[in-house]
Amino acid sequence: MRAISEAAYRARHHAIDMGEVQGQGYVGQALGAADMMAAVYADQLRYDPADPEWAGRDRFLLSTGHYAIGLYAALAEAGIVPVDELVTYASDDSRLPMSGMASYTPGMEISGGSLGHGLTVAVGMALGMRLQGQTEQRVINFLSDGELDEGSTWEAAMGAAHHRLGNLTALVDMNALQADGPTSTVLRIEPVEAKWRAFGWHVVRIDGNDAGALADAFDACRAHVAPEGQPQVIICDTKVGKGVPLLEEREKAHFMRIEEQEWPICRAQLTAGHEPAGDTEQSAGAEQSASAEQSPSAEEAAR
Repeated sequence: MRAISEAAYRARHHAIDMGEVQGQGYVGQALGAADMMAAVYADQLRYDPADPEWAGRDRFLLSTGHYAIGLYAALAEAGIVPVDELVTYASDDSRLPMSGMASYTPGMEISGGSLGHGLTVAVGMALGMRLQGQTEQRVINFLSDGELDEGSTWEAAMGAAHHRLGNLTALVDMNALQADGPTSTVLRIEPVEAKWRAFGWHVVRIDGNDAGALADAFDACRAHVAPEGQPQVIICDTKVGKGVPLLEEREKAHFMRIEEQEWPICRAQLTAGHEPAGDTEQSAGAEQSASAEQSPSAEEAAR
């Protein structure tokens, strides 16, 4: 799964570059979730980078709008957002605001931010796609462990099982940290796996910073993907600031202010901890772009 690992590594560098523009941001979440988003875009999602609105695409819904910096990095790797545009992050008139807005950013399906609403939208979208005969497309909803505090999340989970939405996969970032402190002290949510199972979902729990485990988890979910199958959830234990020890060890890491002299240290630590891939590795964006060039129609671009 070198493609996922390499895409995640580059995405982490993108996140640091964007964060430095403002000197602050939700950088820790972007670093922690980079492997999850890389697995989605490099290994799972069907999309056409030249046509983000392609009707045959799978949908990736970012419920946590404040993770937008992580999604921008993934969209750049996917070839949907130009890498050069990332420097406009959170600036006036940028298409990349600090909190994600679907009306601004190509490839962003919903405006997250009011936490606990993403899965409700995903359920409606998955059901609507099935009713319209779109049986090949999937909906993948990214949400945080903090959103499991919200009753609306569990109402949506119950609805997904009731309607047998096998075309819906939830991806939960269990970084164990919220704005008000550790998740365990804000509102205890364990045992998470048992809760999802009780709501009728197929459940997999993994190390969300392990590319191989992510690929295996998505493969395990594939057996349940069907027009009237069982919704699936992949619970991913991750580390805020993953890949940069300076940030991994930071106590207040929900929203980070990083000093000017610390940015080079972040890059150096990220690079030092990375094992380079061979020359034959390609980014998901390069692969998708090559596919689109060979076959310009949306149908042919689909995997």
